[in-house]
Amino acid sequence: MPNVRGDRVLPDLMGNPRAFEAVRLALDEDVGPGDVTTLALVDPDAEAVGAILSRAACRVAGGAVAAAVLQAVDPDVVCETVIADGCDAAPGATVLAIRGRAAAILTAERTALNFMQRMCGIATLTSRFAEVVKPWGTQILDTRKTTPGLRLFEKYSVLCGGGANHRFGLFDRVLMKDNHRRLWQGGDPSRLDLAVAAARRCFPAIPVEVEVESVEELVSALRGNPDWVMLDNMDCARMRECVQITAGRARLEASGGITLERAAAVAATGVDAISLGCLTHSAPAVDLSLEWAAV
Repeated sequence: MPNVRGDRVLPDLMGNPRAFEAVRLALDEDVGPGDVTTLALVDPDAEAVGAILSRAACRVAGGAVAAAVLQAVDPDVVCETVIADGCDAAPGATVLAIRGRAAAILTAERTALNFMQRMCGIATLTSRFAEVVKPWGTQILDTRKTTPGLRLFEKYSVLCGGGANHRFGLFDRVLMKDNHRRLWQGGDPSRLDLAVAAARRCFPAIPVEVEVESVEELVSALRGNPDWVMLDNMDCARMRECVQITAGRARLEASGGITLERAAAVAATGVDAISLGCLTHSAPAVDLSLEWAAV
């Protein structure tokens, strides 16, 4: 079942078999043939109560992933969500309460934190962009610039931050970028409408988007009635001109080097969305820790 957080509906991330496989691989990478420190020092029957704490203000993401990691090591570990995904945590707040065999919790600790710290970092950065552009109703979109094998987690984290997912992969949207166009009929920028038509003939049920770098290319693309046009590396004056020319005939996505400081000015041009690779390739991890409440 999806989780509802305010006006955000979050998918059931751990209901996806790929997510469980990623958790398994991460544990295998860390634990290998055994957690030798814990095996040497910790009574296997000792019970403990602990919590994952936020050391800094953040937007929470990945609580269910951390729980899945802990329960993959020991299904009897009990995890209680204190601050749900998509909600904000203050410094020092308990995000996830944990109780069970201390040895299992110790073995799972680093993998659980690695997932959650990364996910909270993405959600937190996304939330900052979403807040900046909120007055204009502009969508914040992610990209495919994700960590290989972890796209499910990273794109979910963008949703927790109040952003939206662009295409998940190469299969769910036609996106003609400059390198595609240069290989299509000699890359004639005045005939992008024909490229849109060709894409629609091949995949009539899939949205079509075209990247453009000038007003002339925009006009060419619009003749083909694309669903989206990506305005690549344009200044705000050029974006405003493109918004006026398009006049709602396609949705416009601004892309290319847009910083948090510049996001409000870009949103004010009237574009529908801003796509940001930095959400997933450059978000700093949030400092989380697992601490014992009692042993």
